[in-house]
Amino acid sequence: MSAVADRTASRPPRPARGGRPAGRGGSSGNSLTHPTRTGVLLVLPALAFVVVFVLVPLVFAVYMSLTNWPLIGSYDFIGFGNYAGVAQDPVFWKSVGYTVLYTAIVTLPILLVGYVLAVLVRSNRRGSTLFRTVFFLPYVIGLTTLSFLLVLEAQPSSGAVNIVLEGLGITDGTTAWLADGPLATGLICVMIIWAVSGLTMVLLMGGMQGIPREVYESAEMDGASWWQRERSITVPMLRKTIAMSLVISVIGSLLAFTQFYVLTRGGPGTDTQTVVMYIYQRGFVQLQLGAASALSVVLVLVIGLVTAAQFRLLREKD
Repeated sequence: MSAVADRTASRPPRPARGGRPAGRGGSSGNSLTHPTRTGVLLVLPALAFVVVFVLVPLVFAVYMSLTNWPLIGSYDFIGFGNYAGVAQDPVFWKSVGYTVLYTAIVTLPILLVGYVLAVLVRSNRRGSTLFRTVFFLPYVIGLTTLSFLLVLEAQPSSGAVNIVLEGLGITDGTTAWLADGPLATGLICVMIIWAVSGLTMVLLMGGMQGIPREVYESAEMDGASWWQRERSITVPMLRKTIAMSLVISVIGSLLAFTQFYVLTRGGPGTDTQTVVMYIYQRGFVQLQLGAASALSVVLVLVIGLVTAAQFRLLREKD
């Protein structure tokens, strides 16, 4: 009896029916391999980055927008005076109209050119890697470098743009592209479409390569042409990727600054002045940081609403 009792005493207690064994990780809401504390510790660096570099500056910008904060000197709290001034600022609304026009011009061509490039390089045929690199290279170079190069190439009589167009018989070779508002806008739009389409190509190509090959083979056996396969298979299955590409393109266009600052400085006059350029002028040229902060808050809200509307219109139906 003593031996049986000893064996019984040495056995670990059985867990209750439907319960979990006691010990490490047995508490509710925890995992044996991923404890809650470990997850929190892993998230903390990213959370601290967002708080320090996004939330704190955003809150401070909202506070500044309620003051007449100058770049140097004291300030006073004026409430919503800066926001009331936004509605009465004709230069601001002119820059808004120009930014919307610029966005409308470049958004669809960026998507179409990016889609065509993705179709050309989505297969693994010989040379496709080289073409992917060549098409994506302008985006890697960056808008600042490309803009400075375009300043040189758009010069009257000596730039490559005028030399090529004169050789084709389109112009006389002395066109001052950056001194005319519509001409400067057209030239910048061409550069942006060429520079940014590579990013759209990469996004769409990744989505295309994720579509099972069997779907195309089945449609081909049913007699579907290439155009029918693209329209009925590729485009519907790329709906989310297309939506993301459009959102990125629209946000980037609404925040356009670098290319206009380098090429035209918003000129001639204010013909090519975007919203962000106008905010820069109010804040760092006219030294009105409070008013510039109010304009920035309004721009953030507008971009948020536009993005939400895009996701609502382009989201995939269940």
